[in-house]
Amino acid sequence: MKRSMIAVALSLAATLPAPAQTKADDHAAHHAPAAADMTEGEVRKVDKAGGKITLKHAEIKSLDMPAMTMVFGVKDAALLDKVKAGDKVMFKAANESGRFTISDLQAVK
Repeated sequence: MKRSMIAVALSLAATLPAPAQTKADDHAAHHAPAAADMTEGEVRKVDKAGGKITLKHAEIKSLDMPAMTMVFGVKDAALLDKVKAGDKVMFKAANESGRFTISDLQAVK
């Protein structure tokens, strides 16, 4: 009896329509970086030749890393043209094969 009740419940659930997604939800999901992925920081040094940036940063939750000052590589050297020492920034970092790399970097005004 339990099996037949479960089967009926599952078949009913399968026939229900999926919740509608609004246009606003769709737009936000595809165009805005998740705020939780971005971390606050301050540029201490920019090394364009080496493709590196030194940041004093807040805790990076996605990497389970406490606040500190450290050197990061950048995924795209053009990111370094956007900032200079002393700038407040928001950035996205990842651990790529043991190398901490910045993939998004935005100056905060």
